[in-house]
Amino acid sequence: MSSIQDTVRLNNGVEMPKFGLGVYKVEEGQQTENTVRKALELGYRSIDTAAFYQNEEGVGKAVKESGIPREKLFITTKVWNSDQGYDSTIDAFEKSMRKLNLEYLDLYLVHWPVIGKYLETWRALETLYQQGKVRAIGVSNFQIHHLQDIFDHFQVRPAINQIELHPKLAQPELRAFCKKHGIFVEAWSPIARGRYLDEPVLMELAEKHGKTAAQVILRWHLQNYVIIIPKSITEARLKENADIFDFELSLAEMENINLLNENKRFGADPDHVDF
Repeated sequence: MSSIQDTVRLNNGVEMPKFGLGVYKVEEGQQTENTVRKALELGYRSIDTAAFYQNEEGVGKAVKESGIPREKLFITTKVWNSDQGYDSTIDAFEKSMRKLNLEYLDLYLVHWPVIGKYLETWRALETLYQQGKVRAIGVSNFQIHHLQDIFDHFQVRPAINQIELHPKLAQPELRAFCKKHGIFVEAWSPIARGRYLDEPVLMELAEKHGKTAAQVILRWHLQNYVIIIPKSITEARLKENADIFDFELSLAEMENINLLNENKRFGADPDHVDF
């Protein structure tokens, strides 16, 4: 992998950047606009937002003002839990599109598997996809049994499963299942918000490669064929996160990071979604 703009081919043929910017908890308005604008100037081409983040307008404004041709960008948003169900998902999508001020969306995700609703929500996503309003559809925080449920009821399979994923929560079984069924895994919180950058294994590798522990983790993701969307609002960190294409971890180094796994979640358990 050699560039911030390298892509993977999703299961429907759409090309998606392997690396992008997540904007969770970035404040709507000036902060979002400035962050997205700066990221685009640095070469980022994929931006991941959600209705729940309440900053779709800022993302849309920065995208419009960037001057970058729309087809060169990849924009993702998600339907929130309270909007799930068939009709309400269609309505939520239209609302998001008005806020983003886009003609079409690149990727639309079901944010969480809300029991009793996510199948109808997926049916709505299929409709939007078949209408050409979205180039690809996927899910977020889905476990194996949730994915199997979609397989059992629908023709169109998710292109993406965006999950909490970092060295302390490596999710090998879920990743293997997704790979087997042609679903790309995308990591949210890829460095677990910096909670264990002082892990000796990571610090040692960082020193060896002349990188930071965060860069080592991001590189580990890429070499595991995981799409990443690290978040930052500072220009220095945006640059640092993207500066991971000039080194490579050996198989032994990858394995040493794999051994850090403790199945430890910092976010919610997808089997207990009550929000």
